[in-house]
Amino acid sequence: MNHTNQPELITADENSSGKKYLLPFILVISLFFLWGMAHNLDSFLIPHLKKACRLNNTQSVLIDTSVYLAYFLMAIPAGMILKRFGYKASMITGLVAFAAGAFLFVPAANTLSYATFLVALFIIGCGLTVLETTANPYAAVLGAPSKSTWRLNLAASFNGLAAPVAGFIGTRFILSGKSFTDVELDAMTAINRNAYLLEEGSSVKIPYIILGSVLIVIALIFCFIHFPEIKTKSIDGAAEGSFLGSLRHKHLRWAVVAQFFYVGAQVCVTSFFIRAAQQGGGLDEKSAGYFYIMYGTLFMVGRFAGTAILWYIASHKLLSIYSVIAILLCLTAIFGQGQYVVYALGGLGFFMSIMFPTIFGLGIEGIGDDTKPGSSWLIMSIVGGAILPVLMASVIDHYGDNIQIGYSIPLVCFLVILYFGLKGYKIAHK
Repeated sequence: MNHTNQPELITADENSSGKKYLLPFILVISLFFLWGMAHNLDSFLIPHLKKACRLNNTQSVLIDTSVYLAYFLMAIPAGMILKRFGYKASMITGLVAFAAGAFLFVPAANTLSYATFLVALFIIGCGLTVLETTANPYAAVLGAPSKSTWRLNLAASFNGLAAPVAGFIGTRFILSGKSFTDVELDAMTAINRNAYLLEEGSSVKIPYIILGSVLIVIALIFCFIHFPEIKTKSIDGAAEGSFLGSLRHKHLRWAVVAQFFYVGAQVCVTSFFIRAAQQGGGLDEKSAGYFYIMYGTLFMVGRFAGTAILWYIASHKLLSIYSVIAILLCLTAIFGQGQYVVYALGGLGFFMSIMFPTIFGLGIEGIGDDTKPGSSWLIMSIVGGAILPVLMASVIDHYGDNIQIGYSIPLVCFLVILYFGLKGYKIAHK
């Protein structure tokens, strides 16, 4: 822990080799894993609470809205916290808020209150916003500037590791495999129906109690580890970064747009994965959950593979290639039948894997002192995860609960990302 009043300041090019920054980087990587757990567990909460709280599709994706709306509302405050208190204090703040939301799942499950679940998820989203606003730029600048995107992808690989882990936990401990139609539920006695619904709701308690406890332990570890503050150098000589001023960088503006559509696409794909596998692939709930583990494994493998490939292929080129393949997989998910649908959805995990960190890295490349406010804009753009799934759910409900047609929404998103990879990423030098 740094006991001095002023944080240590180092320029990004001074720590390019430094082993003494290895431990902070490893601890930051753990944050990527933890918020990956939160997001991937949401993919199980949506179909699960849809049953437990008897919701329609649009109501069920309010889970996404609660989390990702927090990103939008908290991005500027998170940036202010980061600018005022630095990286370390911001990361601890995010961990504590994340834990508080996780523990709130207990009273939400005990009362089967969907509103309380949404409040808990909003608080989790606030914590995640602070963590991502802090950890993404910190991972990017903690080393040689030329490898910032590579470091982000390496850190994000452990975010990908959370996908199969959360898939196993969600399938094993949250999904019950029991499903009843509304007619069957209405035919039950009130006591039996309430007992079933409470049992469904209660399955989320243990996973979130454990998650909250782990977060508190990690927050305590962070208290006793020294994290150097990073001083970056602006390419245009600006002495001070500013929130609105950072948007003078054209490539950052395009990155914000691309990130909005990427996060929306990812959340759309995962939020309806279980039900798409059931409807399009003909699987039962538990089997669909195990196929989600396949998706998560491919996402994880894609993160590690992408990190390696980025040594040889420029990040914008790889982003463009992956976008084209993702578009083709979406078409398969929409028009395919049987397990082709499930395999297409799983394949999306691999080809979406590098998109978030790559867009983030390209967006903040070369913006120097605007890195912190620029990161806030990129985190605010995550609100796409609150808006686009609602649009997808509305399309699904409009077409008589047709999950497959809903995948036209992420298809459009990948077209926008393709444009960013081809042209939008380019830095407009003065």
